[in-house]
Amino acid sequence: MELLFILLNVVMATINFSGTNATCSLQGESAFPRLSKDGDIIVGGIFPLHSRWEMPDLSYVVKPLPMKCNSLNFKAFQYSQSLIYAIEEINNSSSILPGVSLGYRIYDSCTSVAIGVRMAMALVNGNEQTVLDEPCSKPAQVQAIIGETYSSVSMAIASTIGPFSISIISYYATCECLSDKRKYPSFLRTIPSDYHQTRALAEMVKHFGWTWVGAIRRDDDYGNSGMAAFIKAAEGLGICLEYSIPFFRTYSQEKVLRIVEQIKSSTSRVIVGFIDNWDMETLLHVFHEHNITGYQWVGTEAWIFDTELAATDARYNLLQGAIGLAIPKTTVTGLKDFILDIHPLKSVGSGIFTEFWEALFQCTYTKQNESENTPVCTGEEKVSDLENTFTDMTLMPIFSNVYKGVYAIAHALHNLLGCTQTCPTKKQPDPFTFLEHLKRVRFKTKEGEEVFFDENGDPPAKYEIINWHTNQEHQHEFVTVGLYDSSFPPHDRLAVNMASIVWAQNKKQVPRSVCSESCPPGTRKAVQKGKPICCFDCIPCAEGEISNMTDSLKCDQCNQDYWSNPHRDECVKKEIEFLSYEETMGILLTVVSITGAFMTVTTAIIFFKYKDTPIVKANNSELSFLLLFSLTLCFLCSLTFIGQPSDWSCVLRHTAFGIIFVLCISCVLGKTIVVLMAFRATLPGSNTMKWFGPPQQRLSVLSLTLIQVLICVIWLSISPPFPFKNLKHYKEKIILECHTGSNVGFWAVLGYIGLLALLCFALAFLARKLPDNFNEAKFITFSMLIFCAVWITFIPAYVSSPGKFTVAVEIFAILASSFGLLFCIFLPKCYIIILKPERNTKKQMMGKMAVK
Repeated sequence: MELLFILLNVVMATINFSGTNATCSLQGESAFPRLSKDGDIIVGGIFPLHSRWEMPDLSYVVKPLPMKCNSLNFKAFQYSQSLIYAIEEINNSSSILPGVSLGYRIYDSCTSVAIGVRMAMALVNGNEQTVLDEPCSKPAQVQAIIGETYSSVSMAIASTIGPFSISIISYYATCECLSDKRKYPSFLRTIPSDYHQTRALAEMVKHFGWTWVGAIRRDDDYGNSGMAAFIKAAEGLGICLEYSIPFFRTYSQEKVLRIVEQIKSSTSRVIVGFIDNWDMETLLHVFHEHNITGYQWVGTEAWIFDTELAATDARYNLLQGAIGLAIPKTTVTGLKDFILDIHPLKSVGSGIFTEFWEALFQCTYTKQNESENTPVCTGEEKVSDLENTFTDMTLMPIFSNVYKGVYAIAHALHNLLGCTQTCPTKKQPDPFTFLEHLKRVRFKTKEGEEVFFDENGDPPAKYEIINWHTNQEHQHEFVTVGLYDSSFPPHDRLAVNMASIVWAQNKKQVPRSVCSESCPPGTRKAVQKGKPICCFDCIPCAEGEISNMTDSLKCDQCNQDYWSNPHRDECVKKEIEFLSYEETMGILLTVVSITGAFMTVTTAIIFFKYKDTPIVKANNSELSFLLLFSLTLCFLCSLTFIGQPSDWSCVLRHTAFGIIFVLCISCVLGKTIVVLMAFRATLPGSNTMKWFGPPQQRLSVLSLTLIQVLICVIWLSISPPFPFKNLKHYKEKIILECHTGSNVGFWAVLGYIGLLALLCFALAFLARKLPDNFNEAKFITFSMLIFCAVWITFIPAYVSSPGKFTVAVEIFAILASSFGLLFCIFLPKCYIIILKPERNTKKQMMGKMAVK
């Protein structure tokens, strides 16, 4: 509607060209400045001196009247006085622009985009009437414009006069979009951009642990752009918005009801309000009417520090505990006294002062009749007796922004005009050249605050964190509880005193606002399907994985030597397993091994003591002693399999086992062959024993053993056994074992032992029925039968047994086969030697049994 009004005015202005006396001018009385003062160089000002406006009749039948402004805005009046104070101070200063006077033209935008653009054009082109034959353009009337308050109006003004390079300095417009120098090349501001405010808000929300929030934004460029930036910053910090609702105070009742229902059905308990104070005031009425209470409000600088809003909410108590960002408190020496020293008689002929005085003291200069209750203004009323919005100086930081904007213009002019003791010229500078100087200006105010603009025309961003407290009179107070400084490192920008914060409904504890409760250590977050990332389930980590922090997105795999504890929040050293001497199985096997070795040595002692007896002589005492020696080593070599594997033990256990067992089987094979040869020697004409006498027996044993030694040497040369961490059988523990290195070498050693055992078994089986009273071949057959049975059983048990049980099976096979040889071959002889000495005679040994 406002844009339509502008177009209509353009059309009407065009119609005025139709006659010879046509003029080119801006229409209506509102194009004249509300406050003005002449000077060598003029500074423009556009302020929303009225907060409301009325649209004229647009019937298209008659020329529309100007838009009517109403509802005087005391705050904007304070802003205008800040501009006047700064100009008066500069004109009275000898250090800046000496000899050059600044004037001002202050216009009223009535918070309207259409009127704001109209006033900007009036500032640029003037409002004098010009005859048709003369050009309807001339040099700019002002070097720069201070204004406007609202982002939407500022954007319209900057877009309109930006092509003319007229500088605009806003003291309150924070929309991030205005930092775009391609669209708004001549726009600067003395208030931080929402780029920093949105990030500060997001960091503050994150600091308080809120990850599930709602948002209400003003339905214009300020609210939509600011909320988009906030959502982007919030998502980067893991914050989700349950809703983002547009709102404007002129919304229909139907729209408002939809907003109310959406808020009531939400689960978030925090609302971020990216709106201005007037929209917030309307929302308060809506919330109170529908009993929407208990929400924690987070606000922007547009309303969090507003005293009128605080006074309004004191009746509803809906914003108690609200927290938000505000421009840091500051003072401008002398400005407060200047504003409060206002008097209508000081501005003769100024209608705005008359209107202001009437609104301030609720009186009138033009009383129509005696029945009116409104008192007559005398002009002598004292502002010091008042306590209202105008006398409230809480917005001094915004006054300071206006003050700094004027001084930035003055310093840029000072530098551009080359002023030292005096200024060489008072000539109006070129707007483009002035704009370039203004962008580079850098100075300090009399209070010591440094003022400059970055490449986007923005000042440094600093905010105070304001918290609404309620005093004993049930009035809201603004308490500073923290600071935010964008110039600090990221982790140091936000500082909050948590102990001094009062939350919604006067609570001391931080309210909770999350979609899902935090996942404890030992779990990970899994986003719920179709919902934002802040809504998730907590999934326990799998075995071998941990998460040692809250709200972990994934579980980390433990290193191969570690395993997860039962709570899945810490990696602990895996249990190391090997057959040790300390455990029961290791002790038992050690005892059995030593017992076997002791029994073998005892047998050897018995044989040595009775070496001259027939039974010892008849069984080849030399091979018997060598067999007993090898059996002793067999029992003892099993001990190398117990204990933690090492390089030397892995090599020793396999090679010693292979060589010693071959030596043992070779002795048994030699004894078997001797039995067969001895039987053949008893046959008439046989001469076989000379071919297998003691030398041949020793040589055969040595040769067979050397073959195994050679196999072992080749095995160790190619790929020897080595200690190995077995991580496959058990996930939660490490099995220390000896890897065979070359599997071919390992199975070659076992295969050679098996080959000799089978050969020995076959020969002993053939000689088992030879007609001796004491046929040793029978006992060798039994021993080899046990040996082969043990080792045939050992192979599948060895392959399938996990961990230390593999070693135990191997030791058991060694001990079982060794005991089989010891008992089957030597026990019967010891029985005769010890218990049946009467049978230990040559006659008994040489006796023949009848052959059937």
